[in-house]
Amino acid sequence: MERTGTTRRRALLATGAAAAAVLTGCSTDEPRARRATPRSESAETVLRRRSAELSGALLLRYDAVLTAHPALAARLSPLRAEVVRHVEALAPTGSRPRPGTPPAPSVSRPPSPSAPAPSASGPARPGPSSTASPAAPPVPADAGAAVRELAAAERTTADGHTAALSGAPPEYARLLASVAAAGAVHAYLLTEGSR
Repeated sequence: MERTGTTRRRALLATGAAAAAVLTGCSTDEPRARRATPRSESAETVLRRRSAELSGALLLRYDAVLTAHPALAARLSPLRAEVVRHVEALAPTGSRPRPGTPPAPSVSRPPSPSAPAPSASGPARPGPSSTASPAAPPVPADAGAAVRELAAAERTTADGHTAALSGAPPEYARLLASVAAAGAVHAYLLTEGSR
């Protein structure tokens, strides 16, 4: 049992390191690529907005599960923090939507297992940049079922990012591929951990 936990931790750390490397690499080349192709900028902006909204919906699901099942905070908070970084990296430059998320400093600190929600604002309250947030998705009363639904949402989100690869410029396609791979690992960790 301890070996499984170590394996999950190592997989999560490897995914986080790989995603951070790709996110850092992509962000330094991005302004140059945008200046070189001003005509494709609007198409890329639309793609970025859709991709960020897809990961933003996943983030809302994490928040809803953590609100309904605060005992899962230690397990889900590292994955949620990765999803926050995905939303920020995928969004169009200058907009960086973060539906239902707290300011950056509190995102990096995982909530304690006894905390009622991942943030003080909660997923259903309006954020500072919007007048209303989307309604929190329904969460099963059983924690195991909630985690299985979260794993399915991770897979669906990863599939959506993979499907968007064909229409993405090269640098953004690399970012999307990295985020999709991270989502697949999250789904695996959630599925294996619920057995």
